Amino acid sequence: MIEAKRIAGALGAELGGVDVSKPLSKGDLAEVKRLWLEHLVIFFKDQKLDEKQYMAFAGQFGEPVEYPMVKGLPGFPKIIEVKKLEHERIPFGGIWHTDTAYLERPPMASMLLAREVPPAGGDTLFANMYLAFDSLSPGMKKLLEGLKAVNSSTKADASKTREDALKASAEKARDFLAEHPVVRTHPETGRKALYVNSGHTVRFAGWTEEESAPLLQFLFSHQVKPEFTCRFSWQPGSIALWDNRCAQHNPVNDYHGYRRVMHRITLAGDTPR
Repeated sequence: MIEAKRIAGALGAELGGVDVSKPLSKGDLAEVKRLWLEHLVIFFKDQKLDEKQYMAFAGQFGEPVEYPMVKGLPGFPKIIEVKKLEHERIPFGGIWHTDTAYLERPPMASMLLAREVPPAGGDTLFANMYLAFDSLSPGMKKLLEGLKAVNSSTKADASKTREDALKASAEKARDFLAEHPVVRTHPETGRKALYVNSGHTVRFAGWTEEESAPLLQFLFSHQVKPEFTCRFSWQPGSIALWDNRCAQHNPVNDYHGYRRVMHRITLAGDTPR
């Protein structure tokens, strides 16, 4: 019996009664997917699974794909290690963002499995982009629905991994660039979500960066208001599955001097519309 416990008013639910190390039944998988679409991000605790089982679990929700510019684990190229060591100060993706919005087909979802966590800190914040759009004025909605945004992989150093930095120092890093609607319609729920993010969005299509900056700064602040967010505290064996089409996330960098090791799988998505 799958139990869903909401962790905040805006989004997020912990699911109990699920052992993800084994294939889910057809009925359980349908229920988990329904809860995921309803809550935008779902969490599973105390899961014991190896890389092969982790890949099998992710494959029930979509097609795992390799992450651009980051090498995967040996034997499992579609699992990347998200690691911050004791001496490091910058975490992986340490800014509010939607994963790889600079791709023509950004990922549908991302999945994170905690392997090692600090004794305190290292939580992840999530934000609901349905609510961010719904709470705007009618005039602002009308303006934004006619715009596209330019997203670049080189915008935010804070969202680069140690591997990215090493590659960039050895060779010129490739700049991924993509234009997407500022307001996208979720292909499964039909709901509209605000689809810009401070990690990758540089300007509006047809606008200069200077012209775009005031409106983008307003949107970046608006979309992560506390009432649109939830916060998850990790333990080894915790898993998060979030919907990149309607949610953003931000890892909290408050555990200097400790290790944090996570394994991430990215699931293929479609072209935002």
